[in-house]
Amino acid sequence: MIPTPTVLALDFDGVLCDGLREYFKTSWQAYCKLWQPVSLVPPEGLAESFYRLRPVVETGWEMPLLLHAVLQGISEAAVLQNWTAIAQQLVATEQLHPAALIAEVDRIRDHWIASDVTSWLAEHRFYPGVCDRLKATLQTDTQVAIISTKEGRFIQQLLAQQGIDLTDLQLFGKEVKRPKSEILFELMQVFGNDATFWFVEDRLKTLQGIAKKPELDTVQLFLADWGYNTSRDREQTVNDSRIRLISLDQFAGDFVGWL
Repeated sequence: MIPTPTVLALDFDGVLCDGLREYFKTSWQAYCKLWQPVSLVPPEGLAESFYRLRPVVETGWEMPLLLHAVLQGISEAAVLQNWTAIAQQLVATEQLHPAALIAEVDRIRDHWIASDVTSWLAEHRFYPGVCDRLKATLQTDTQVAIISTKEGRFIQQLLAQQGIDLTDLQLFGKEVKRPKSEILFELMQVFGNDATFWFVEDRLKTLQGIAKKPELDTVQLFLADWGYNTSRDREQTVNDSRIRLISLDQFAGDFVGWL
């Protein structure tokens, strides 16, 4: 019998949608405002370096700081190995405040969205094959829930552009203001004890947090290897009984291939 989840829960950014271009453009503008470089044109190769290093970012205030670290000459290897300590040191030595950093990121993003939401949305791309997979799943008995820290209205607009019927899925965006673990537990209460839950996420720490909760011990957890995670993150799943590593090809294929 082919394994089929009752509910397939999906993160959005890093699982369905690639928002790296938007992250970089917003972060660069924030960097320019905070550090005021001579040129407002990003140096050659900076965007590509940011894309490779984006998985180390835990929260948005770190993004312009990450650009600053790279432009200060801190190596990518050092950032991947020890970003938390590097970030703390930069904050301390330069007397920076995370609240001020995130306020600038939010201000720039909010202004961009308010003045030209079409161009902001255009900086997001869907990973190959994920939209077809989502459409196919919505035609089956499996229920789909998207659980994301991105605002639901933007997720709706991006999915609608791909011709995905939003009436057939449940959406929990940033506005819900609850941890993903809580939302999963609430869904489990709705669907009952006999339901099977699969959750695909690209952040290892998020999955590890869920794995520690006894009430969620029946949820099958998948780490999307194409999302915002590092090779070290992916290696940690090898001996993890709760978290399975899944490739984009597996995701695009039948559920039997996931296991």
